[in-house]
Amino acid sequence: MYEYHFVKVELNAWGSKPKEDYQNIIHQYASDGWRFVQIFAPSTKGYGSAAYFELIFERPLN
Repeated sequence: MYEYHFVKVELNAWGSKPKEDYQNIIHQYASDGWRFVQIFAPSTKGYGSAAYFELIFERPLN
C-alpha cells in the first residue's frame, strides 16, 4: 500500500508562472522518501488558465 501527499502550488494572477519553484518542492519531497507521481491542474478560471496546480507524491506505507 501507498500513502499520498498533495502539494498545492498557486500561479500568478495571469496563470503563467508558479509562485513557488516546483522543482525545489519535488527535490525536497524526494529527499524525504516521496516519489513524484503527477502534476494536476484542476478546472480553469477566467481566460482558460488554471489558478493553481497540485503536485502528487506517493511513498510506501511503513
